[in-house]
Amino acid sequence: MKTSLFKLTSLNLNGIRSASSKGLQAWVEQTAPDCICVQEVKAQADDVAGRFEQMAERRGYFHFAAKKGYSGVGIYSRHEPSDVIIGFGEPEFDAEGRYVELRFDTKTVKRSIISCYFPSGSSGDDRQQAKFRFLAKIYPHLQQLKAGREFVLCGDVNIAHQEIDLKNWKSNQKNSGFLPEERSWMTKLLSEGGLVDVYRQLHPGATDEAYTWWSNRGQAYAKNVGWRLDYHLATPAMAAGAKAASIYKTEKFSDHAPITIEYDWVL
Repeated sequence: MKTSLFKLTSLNLNGIRSASSKGLQAWVEQTAPDCICVQEVKAQADDVAGRFEQMAERRGYFHFAAKKGYSGVGIYSRHEPSDVIIGFGEPEFDAEGRYVELRFDTKTVKRSIISCYFPSGSSGDDRQQAKFRFLAKIYPHLQQLKAGREFVLCGDVNIAHQEIDLKNWKSNQKNSGFLPEERSWMTKLLSEGGLVDVYRQLHPGATDEAYTWWSNRGQAYAKNVGWRLDYHLATPAMAAGAKAASIYKTEKFSDHAPITIEYDWVL
């Protein structure tokens, strides 16, 4: 059985133009992931054309939001996919540009990389209710996908699953991102839903070093008052190939940090 090392990065950009101005492309060239999944592109097709279709010789595939300057996801890939899936079939959220899937199918394996941006509920109850609707819709979609193929979903899930996933868990129990209902959804996904939180598989007890997002308030980044909101969620066979995980904090491209995991891919 032949395998090859596959390096997969996920990063919420908080705006592709902003992240690029802070040195993102040079970092991608240097670290050379096979795929980098990006979220919160905050751009339209016209903005990307001629500027961001490629990054470090990796071609980009995007799902843009209908609303300008909002949401949007993409995947830059060194390998050409066998198919590209834009959206997951739910009009409310497909209009918000939250899901792109690249398929790399061979005669022996069906395999996907997904970039997904889960809604935030922090701006008010309307958006929290939208977040709950999204969770209710994405769960059966992932189950259906899992029944037919291997995949890794990379993305900003906007949920800190456990107490070790954020600094101030006690004071955040009534706040979006750490609500009991959100945490229960994640527990269900990782138990009866059969998916694997790949970073936690490799680093089960990591706390301060596990954070991937920091508020812009109160020197949160300098003090490392963070949350772990960015995940690799994989089918068990994909997760079994995970070898190493790293969260890069030396440079700051966004209010999130890139998380990279290296996998053994069976060829």
